[in-house]
Amino acid sequence: MIRGVVLDVDGTVVRGRDPLPGAPEAVDRLREAGIDVCFCTNNPTSAPTAYVDRLAAAGIDASADEVVTAADSTVAYLRDHHADDALYVLGEDGLIEQLEAAGLSVAAGHADADAGVVSIDRSFDYDDLARALAALGDGTPYVGTDPDRVIPGPDALVPGSGAVLSAVRGVLDHGPDAVLGKPSATARDLVLDALGHPPEECLAVGDRLDTDIALGADAGMRTALVCTGVTDRDDVAASPYEPDYVLDDCTGLAAIADPADIDDVLAGRGD
Repeated sequence: MIRGVVLDVDGTVVRGRDPLPGAPEAVDRLREAGIDVCFCTNNPTSAPTAYVDRLAAAGIDASADEVVTAADSTVAYLRDHHADDALYVLGEDGLIEQLEAAGLSVAAGHADADAGVVSIDRSFDYDDLARALAALGDGTPYVGTDPDRVIPGPDALVPGSGAVLSAVRGVLDHGPDAVLGKPSATARDLVLDALGHPPEECLAVGDRLDTDIALGADAGMRTALVCTGVTDRDDVAASPYEPDYVLDDCTGLAAIADPADIDDVLAGRGD
């Protein structure tokens, strides 16, 4: 019996501000059946409240406590490991605002940093890379907000946090202490806390094998890949993460509200 569903956002239920096929109807049906829903995104720049508004624009109801972002998992990790450190942040204002709102300290300059955070920055350039080298090059610990090298844009894939993290890693002698967001253990814990059910009663749904499906599989959830984002059926064979189900879109998710066994109501792999 599925009692909780964790849904990726971009490429799974929305593209930009537009709903993807079947997503609003599937979420409504899950809620009507009493199945708890959590939305989990590797976007570190927007707070959960912003996602509530964005999902609402696409016809999908959500509350802020049902949204887990890469910034949330980054904050949780930093509170455990760098609560009193001054943080050098290579990232956008939205991330910095969330770190400061959580009571974390952002360093005034790269020379003042005790630890670092590397994330997506759509104005990233050579000078930013030089500052990252100056701040972190002496072995200063740092983390990445999420591993996504590319992310779905409204019309095409665009570089994500993972691309910036790779550039920074390329000039340093040491890698990040942790990369947060999906599929990190920190993100898994936050998602399971939000759902309130054991992993064997949950289903993880997303369009990425190495983040969405990995998060679910590593936690012991069932998993469903949707082919509306960055992954298609041909990619599954090459991945170490094999989803339990491969769906064209979210339309089939409404079927898990049926009391019948999920294997009888969800399209299976290879259909």
